[in-house]
Parts: sequence; C-alpha cells; structure tokens
Amino acid sequence: MVESRYAGFSLRKSPTGAVVPSDSNPASLKLDSMQVRVLFFGVLKDLLSSSGEAVVLPEGATVAHLMERLRDGAAHPVWSALAVAVNREYAAASAVLHEGDEVALLPPVSGGADGADVAPIGTPMVALTRERIDRDALVAALQQPGDGAVVVFDGVVRDNTRGRKTLYLDYEAYEEMALDQMQKLAREAAERFAIDRVGVVHRLGRLEIGESSIVIVVTSAHRAAAFDACRWLIDTLKRTVPVWKKEHFADGAVWKDGEPFPAELQPGSSS
Repeated sequence: MVESRYAGFSLRKSPTGAVVPSDSNPASLKLDSMQVRVLFFGVLKDLLSSSGEAVVLPEGATVAHLMERLRDGAAHPVWSALAVAVNREYAAASAVLHEGDEVALLPPVSGGADGADVAPIGTPMVALTRERIDRDALVAALQQPGDGAVVVFDGVVRDNTRGRKTLYLDYEAYEEMALDQMQKLAREAAERFAIDRVGVVHRLGRLEIGESSIVIVVTSAHRAAAFDACRWLIDTLKRTVPVWKKEHFADGAVWKDGEPFPAELQPGSSS
C-alpha cells in the first residue's frame, strides 16, 4: 500500500487505488463502507499534488465528515474557505454522501465557446472556450433591432499585478459545474433585471497579455437595466462560478487569491 502525505494529512492508497486513512486496517473495512470520488482544484491541487482521489468512507458519512478526514489538522487557510459541490451542486456540511458521488473541493474562485446563432429573448448564450473570445461576434449574435442598449464587460489580461511583471495567466475550471452555474446566473439576471439577452463567455487555458479572459454582453431596451445586470453578473460570477486563475510572473507563479464564497457555501468554515 502506498502512502501519500498531503498538506498536513496522511492518506494511503489501497491496491484498488482508493484512499483510506493512514491508521485504517484495510482488512477491517466493513461492507457498509462506500467510495466517493474527490476532485481538487486551484491552489488545493498544488498543495495536495493531486487533481483527485477515490476516498473510502463509512455509509452515512456527510460532507463534514469528509472534510474532517481530509483536513486532519492542516493549517493552510484555504481549508476554512472551501466550498464543496456534490455531483456539481453546492452542498452543505450536513449533506449525506452516497456511493459513487463526485465531490469537488473548491477554493475561492478567481475567474475573471465560440459564437452560436442569434439567441431568442430570454435565452442566455453561455460558453467556455480555449480559443480567443470574439467579442464583436458575441455582440452581433445577441443584439436585435429592438435593443436600445448593449453593455459589454471585457476582462483583459494586464501586464502586472501588485508591482510584479505578469508573463501570462492560466485559467482552469470545474467545467461541467461552471457551465451550469453560468447558465443559472444568466437566467437569474434575466429575472432580476428588465433585459432582453445575455451572453457570457469565459476563456480557459493559457492567456497572453491583452487577451480577454471573460466577455459579458447584456442587451435591453434601456441602459440602466443593462448596466445593472452586467455589473451583477460579473460580481456574482467571480464569487460563485468554479474558475481559478494562476498568475505566471518573471519570478515565479501563484494561484490568485479568490473572493470568498458566500458563508452558506463554506462547509469548511466551521471545521
């Protein structure tokens, strides 16, 4: 059995590849145990030198039990700021886990597809892409003759951060969940504000200086609603959509500190 030490806690891989606590005797694992798949992202992936593991838990274990087992006294502040998603939905600490669940541990996010045909009113155009974002094509796909306002937010990679020279950025996402969350935000914006159409496209992978990391387009009959919706979308997206940014400098690289998740999405905050 192979042992790995992860940022203050120790796990062992069984011959099947599942992760069990270091003090567990594989022979004593009962039939009432279950296995879940745990995914790590952003700075947590670097801390643990892993993008994911299978973890064996007793039947009836909750998110809180999993967090306690993985954390095991680790002092890094990311543990108290994590959100957790179970099967791509945010989950509370009390959520009960089941055999085969996919559990994603999400550090605070730091997010900042190519065009389709014209979107009908109320239908958001949402995508992740590894290609350059064509802002003008997105506007053209959304804008209609009845629109009196088109508001665009274009997040651009700059060449410095807090006095350090930036070489390039790398973005990664929990892609399936990120798309789901972006769709939900776009629909919620359409319900909250008197707008017609919404487009949200986020870039992933390596981005060079001057390239767009995210473009948000909102169309409406009047400018006030479009401005308000666009601002709400980018502010909420940066706090809740699982996208992370790694900044590469001339003298090193670091995962950007994300904005804290809302308190109700942080089961680790009370651990």
